Amino acid sequence: MHIRRVPFDHPDATKLNDQVQAEYHVRYGDGGDATTMAAADFAPPNGTYLIAYDEYDSPVASGGWRAQDLNDEGNLDGDAEIKRMYVVDGMRGRGLARRILAALEEDARAAGRTRMVLETGTKQPEAIALYTSSGYEPCGKFGYYRHYESSRCFAKSL
Repeated sequence: MHIRRVPFDHPDATKLNDQVQAEYHVRYGDGGDATTMAAADFAPPNGTYLIAYDEYDSPVASGGWRAQDLNDEGNLDGDAEIKRMYVVDGMRGRGLARRILAALEEDARAAGRTRMVLETGTKQPEAIALYTSSGYEPCGKFGYYRHYESSRCFAKSL
């Protein structure tokens, strides 16, 4: 696997984002994640977007972080919010998400962020298992889905 930094609007990022949105729709029946995001959110030094490519140069996993500071959606100064963690179906169970997550944490730390945060949902138990096994702990709810019962928010000090 080769992990590359790409713009959030790169064609491979768009392809994987469409796939994760379709999966969210299947799991939650709501059309996908409605969180507002822009390509500029993931531009260094205020964020990054990573894609893992297999030996055939096919995109197989993705994830990004974007800077967040104190706001009315519950973020705190120094937050780095994880967005769009995804591994294509046939490549799951190989540690790709864990590798992307570690690379995102290192990048956010190098950018001066002090806490990594993420929001997931109760219909994504494998995501919750990944994050809790990687040192993330439940935190106060934040973001677009903070008022949803199915929302679960986690944080890890960087």
